[in-house]
Amino acid sequence: MTQVTIGENEGIESALRRFKRQVSKAGILRDLRNHRHFETNLEKRKRKAVAVRRNRRKSMA
Repeated sequence: MTQVTIGENEGIESALRRFKRQVSKAGILRDLRNHRHFETNLEKRKRKAVAVRRNRRKSMA
């Protein structure tokens, strides 16, 4: 869990910026998007296969 303590002379904007940075570094939003809907094993395999094909196509170009 990401936690930010605000110092005495620290503004809310800088604390919010630190919080956003910690959340993005921890990968919380990416994980949330991935778990938004249940995904069966077949769907996971298909998604990963499509990603592999896409990466291969990019590396060939």
